[in-house]
Amino acid sequence: MVLHPKTKVRVAGQEVTFCCKASGTPVPKKYYWYHNGTLLERKVHRYGSRLVLRGLAPEQAGTYHCKASTEAGAIKSAPAQLTVLAQGQQSCKPEPEPSFVELPSECPQDAAGSRYYNVGRCPPAPCADSPADPSECGADAGRCCGVRRMEMREIPCAGSLLPVKVVAECGCGPCAQPRVLVQGRVTAADTGEPLRFGQIFLGGRKVGFTGYKGSFTIEVPPDTRRLVARFVDRQQRFVDAVKVLPFNRRGGAVYQEVKMLRKKEPVDLDGSRSNAIPLGEAGSREPVGELVLPAGAFLRPSGEVFRGIVKASVTFLDPRDMATASAASSDLSFTDAEGEIVPLRTYGMFAVDFREGETGAALQTGPVEVRMDAGQVQMPEHLQKMKLWSLNPETGLWEEEGVLRPAGGNRGKREERTFLVGNLEIRERRLFNLDVPEDRRCFVKVRAYSNEKFNPYEQLEGVVISLINLEPQPGYPANPRAWGRFDSVVTGPNGACLPAFCDGQRPDAYSAYVTATLGGEELEAVASSPKLNPNAVGVSQPYLGKLGYRRLDHDDPNLKKTAFQINVAKPDPNNVDETNGPIYPYRSLEECEEAPVSANHLRFYRVEVDKYEYNVVPFKESDLTSWTGDYLSWWPNPQEFRACFIKVQIEGPQEYMVRSRNVGGSHPRTRGQLYGLRDTRSVRDTLLENTSGACVEFKCSGMLFDQSLVDRTLVSIVPQGSCHRTAINSLLREYLSRHPPVAENNHTAAFTMLAPVDPLGHNYGIYTVTDQNPRLAKEIAIGRCFDGTSDGFSREMKADAGTAVTFTCRERPAGRESFFQRLLTAPAEA
Repeated sequence: MVLHPKTKVRVAGQEVTFCCKASGTPVPKKYYWYHNGTLLERKVHRYGSRLVLRGLAPEQAGTYHCKASTEAGAIKSAPAQLTVLAQGQQSCKPEPEPSFVELPSECPQDAAGSRYYNVGRCPPAPCADSPADPSECGADAGRCCGVRRMEMREIPCAGSLLPVKVVAECGCGPCAQPRVLVQGRVTAADTGEPLRFGQIFLGGRKVGFTGYKGSFTIEVPPDTRRLVARFVDRQQRFVDAVKVLPFNRRGGAVYQEVKMLRKKEPVDLDGSRSNAIPLGEAGSREPVGELVLPAGAFLRPSGEVFRGIVKASVTFLDPRDMATASAASSDLSFTDAEGEIVPLRTYGMFAVDFREGETGAALQTGPVEVRMDAGQVQMPEHLQKMKLWSLNPETGLWEEEGVLRPAGGNRGKREERTFLVGNLEIRERRLFNLDVPEDRRCFVKVRAYSNEKFNPYEQLEGVVISLINLEPQPGYPANPRAWGRFDSVVTGPNGACLPAFCDGQRPDAYSAYVTATLGGEELEAVASSPKLNPNAVGVSQPYLGKLGYRRLDHDDPNLKKTAFQINVAKPDPNNVDETNGPIYPYRSLEECEEAPVSANHLRFYRVEVDKYEYNVVPFKESDLTSWTGDYLSWWPNPQEFRACFIKVQIEGPQEYMVRSRNVGGSHPRTRGQLYGLRDTRSVRDTLLENTSGACVEFKCSGMLFDQSLVDRTLVSIVPQGSCHRTAINSLLREYLSRHPPVAENNHTAAFTMLAPVDPLGHNYGIYTVTDQNPRLAKEIAIGRCFDGTSDGFSREMKADAGTAVTFTCRERPAGRESFFQRLLTAPAEA
């Protein structure tokens, strides 16, 4: 499906056009349209790939989708929502919805003991288009609800007034169209070596190359619902990786680590004889099956039989090894007869590469046999459903090649075994798969939070949640950790719903292994030992006990804390304790996606050293549509985010909070006005005694949102404690003196500068990274800052490398205020 119908809002009496388009061989000509799942009559609506509804009535609201079909199969579009408003009804209410920001620690709490302040937000919902604009099938930006007017408020905080801009009124305007990107790195699954200058394909089209370190950026084409990318090693050391990459439709970049499977070393075969190649031979494990190549099976592309020496490489991806899950291709899905994309459960994948021994020319094969050991199939019902599939590299969907049928074993020592046998012709370089369709499906609700407080206002969007379905443990005592399939979903404003196999009869028939990453950083799961706390996990008892929640380090504290495992126990509709999440029946996707934050869900959170951010103009970095054009916006451009950090070395007996205060420095519209505050706790250097370092964000200098004039941000760096400045980086001091005006540094307890316009680098103690995703820009800059280099990355603080300014702090006498405290209590005097 290359064009999906779009969500629309109309007023009763107007008309609406929905469009969809499918591609395939032969070209799909038959289209069917459905309203709320019911087929619309073609004679009444006279539709093809386009559906036009005139004189809309309220009962025509709901979901619409199309299905395209040919003799080769069918495919369904994603559903589009039609909202029909009554005459005079507003689709965008002028009153903003509540949205809370946390105020700095020095601000007083309200009557309820909270330090959160309601700044309001406008939901980015679509608005009704004018009747004159029927919005045809083009890339129509449309109109969306957004901020119409903001007001400045002042909040009394520790003897001074803290400015904050709040949304006063919402209204309709052009929809924001942020760029949607997938970024990441491609590396070998076994050694971690990068795929250098590998080719990247979307569909059949080459869109670029990976970089020297294996990095890549893909701009997601508009209207994409399923992003299928193929990574090809031009040196042919690795099997082509076909990946279905998750992305955030609301804009920004999602980071993905892509693993490639190394090709098995080729063996020499005699093309004039019959040959058998084992599939999944590793250690003491029996092979899953074998590929049987009769004499004369190898063919040149012309059809001529090749009987010489064949270099044969058969690479098997064995799901009995948990480590292989990350290197598996596609998302293990196929299209059924109704056009629905439905999941497969794998018993192994294999890629073949046959070449002439002397010339290295590629060979095809005539009919060959795939034999699978039935003893490897632990679920008896799967024996009747086992099929052979091949992967379409353009769609990322598996296509049926044949059925595997039981046959007696007659191969030497394995005579007592039963094999499932299927036939195959290898005509192109595809990945093959031994799979069964599995229809016992559920959804698992997961949310990610910015810290361990699990505050509903501090959920993270753009987090990639991955779920690996594990084999049922009963009846699989030798290795209970074989995997069956995997899925990745990106969190939105209301978390993520991940598809998983489930069972209503045996809670432990299927289990799931779940992880979460943000910009390549792994998030932490909630602890399950020494005591399981249902309030922290996010699931109430007794359902939590049935799910058997265990974090990875449950039995071994040395293991990572970044994954959990649960039994995917299908909820019992007659048990009230199981009707509120976190597992939802497959037909209840909408209920899962719209579940309130109070409903049961599983959780990840970000482990941060103490860190606090305050923007005068509120902006949620995980939702780029929340950006507002304002002279005081921390980020002046929603298409490109430049993160700036300064490295501070602190010599003292403990770790200290360091604040950056950022105000307008040279722009006439913002001079002296606050942009925002950043507080960061310094991190101890494990190799240096009594030394810590802090990477503190500041607002970069540059154009403001109107792109007409540069502002040199006036940045003050103030450590909390009895600290005095003892050194300034000589290169930074020289740069600032050569680029006037120079900020006064007349207080030894702080460092002040008019921020550099140039992206300086580690020699100056300044770290600058530009990216389409603000979080990713910050993560990369922090990694470089910790490392003290302009191109490295570290999570361990190297406090004496690449620093800009050094402070010496000592414990002050009891009863004496630090400069930091005086700045809070009496700023004018300080």
